[in-house]
Amino acid sequence: MWPTLFMLFLLHTCLQGGQGDLREDLTLLKTELALRLYQGAAAPGNETNVVISPAGVSLALEILQFGAQGNTGRQLAEALGYTVHDQRVKQFLHTVYATLPKSGHGTKMQLACTLFVQAGTPLSPCFVEQISQWANSSLEPANLRESNSTSIRAHDWASGQIAGDDPGGPMWERGGQAAFAQLALVSTMSFQSTWQQRFSSRDTQLLPFTCAQGVVLQVPMMYQMAEVNYGQFQDPAGHQVGVLELPYLGSTVSLLLVLPRDKDTLLSHIEPHFTASTIHTWTSSLRRARMDVFLPRFKIQNHFNLKSILNSWGVTDLFDPLKANLKGISGQDGFYVSEAIHKAKIEVSEEGSTASTATALLLLKRSRIPFFKADRPFFFFLREPNTGFVFSIGSVSNPLD
Repeated sequence: MWPTLFMLFLLHTCLQGGQGDLREDLTLLKTELALRLYQGAAAPGNETNVVISPAGVSLALEILQFGAQGNTGRQLAEALGYTVHDQRVKQFLHTVYATLPKSGHGTKMQLACTLFVQAGTPLSPCFVEQISQWANSSLEPANLRESNSTSIRAHDWASGQIAGDDPGGPMWERGGQAAFAQLALVSTMSFQSTWQQRFSSRDTQLLPFTCAQGVVLQVPMMYQMAEVNYGQFQDPAGHQVGVLELPYLGSTVSLLLVLPRDKDTLLSHIEPHFTASTIHTWTSSLRRARMDVFLPRFKIQNHFNLKSILNSWGVTDLFDPLKANLKGISGQDGFYVSEAIHKAKIEVSEEGSTASTATALLLLKRSRIPFFKADRPFFFFLREPNTGFVFSIGSVSNPLD
């Protein structure tokens, strides 16, 4: 119950405070949402790599807010902690989305959401207009009642947004309510960019990475000696962590890495203690330092059906054809969300080049200065420094997966 009370309190401050308060409170809300999403996606004891895009999920829920009414709207507002029906919130978020990093200059970023609507369903002109102006969102007619056709279409759309990957199977399993389906929601997040200070492929070499269960792998480990933002902190449970910030080209996006300082401390022991205020304290307290940085190359792609996560947050009416109130989308009765699919990808490398061999001796000679060596499971989040908004959040348990 605490997270709901926390977010409702911040919602009140958002609506009552000034522009500075609004920015700070929405940043905290979105960070808290990111952490809750991560905790929902990373099941306890699950040692697989995880990435999920809070930006993509919140974008989808904001779109639904435009059409949700009654208890359905209240559940969405409680889950997000804010409502796009407040003009100040709406204007602020619209500005943020308009200034998201664009593709180009070494950066490839795609945040997109499409609502597949049963063909022939009358839609509210106001809703259609709002969606067309909200970030990279769109409406597409489809035959949701025809077995497999919409699954394939939505799957192809999502795979097309995350270019270069083999789709590999259906986006969702169709259940017994398929005959009543009228709306399917698919959101994606993809990011690839060039480091502000690039890693050299000549310095990448195979080094040991110790997984949570003690298995030692030889993984391609990137290396650079650089001026970075770094800090050492203690979480609420007393665990020591190191936090490193690596900016991408243009400094519009940064990758934050969180690593337990004690090699015997498992990442799963510190993750439950992450809070929005903790993350805010860490990111605002980093200091410049010259360090040896070791970071494994990794590439993660996940897809989730968000229904179970949203249900656990109390968003239940949205998926119930008898309770959903989406009359702001269409005046028809029984209009509800049949599926909520999310697919996210992140790739971290020198710059997509092939790594070449190098001797360990070269790196060992540089060990006199402080170092950050991600040679065991670590937590990461992709963040826009100016707003503090989290685009992606996840963890690496095995860089070779």
